[in-house]
Amino acid sequence: MSTAPLQLKNLYKSYGALRVTDDVSLEVAAGELHAIIGPNGAGKTTLIHQISGLASPNSGSIIFHGHDVTRLPMAERAKLGLVRSFQITSILPRFSALENVAIAAQAQHGSSFRFFGNAAAEADLNDIAMGLLTRFGLAARALVPAGQMSHGEKRRLEIAIALAAKPKLLLLDEPLAGTSHDESQRLIATLQELRRELPIVLIEHDMDAVFALADRVSVLVYGRIIASGPPQSVRDNADVRAAYLGEEA
Repeated sequence: MSTAPLQLKNLYKSYGALRVTDDVSLEVAAGELHAIIGPNGAGKTTLIHQISGLASPNSGSIIFHGHDVTRLPMAERAKLGLVRSFQITSILPRFSALENVAIAAQAQHGSSFRFFGNAAAEADLNDIAMGLLTRFGLAARALVPAGQMSHGEKRRLEIAIALAAKPKLLLLDEPLAGTSHDESQRLIATLQELRRELPIVLIEHDMDAVFALADRVSVLVYGRIIASGPPQSVRDNADVRAAYLGEEA
């Protein structure tokens, strides 16, 4: 029996006549950064929606640490440690960076929601939040409203918010999208550190980042996985070159 933290088994998802996930099966091993790549419209984000609980497959199953979570709502999956960041995490723009992380920690630790904005005033939550901001180079920006932060700073803040939920597996949907070269390099360094701590599923269009970070790469084309394996074997795969990588390989 597999001990992989995350197992996808024969997932199908259709919208009317359009099949966007077509018999997808894969496993994400403990300690693995598993990248999912493919052309636009391949179904990558729909697959992440199904893993996180934002969408339900028509058939198939999603097993997380031995639990069948296929029909669980997103919040229940997060309680089990299946946490998604980017495109789903909502930064509160008028709240400070510290308050954003403290509120996420408040939800995880079950503190009172008597007054939503006071999370960062609780000493324990404040310490947790500041520790995460310091880790991601945002300590000096702790009191800045999140809406005033740069795009790259918001990306790092989103990771801090996600980690406040104490994930056992992290889902990242295009974390480098829209970042500058310097911001991208800093985020790549952040992900290099995180991949030592917990399994990560990464969707990303930056192929340099994917092949630098991933332990394993799965290629999704028209909703089907056409190849899966170590980065170099995927890079060298003729079908992958023809369908997606082309000259990028």
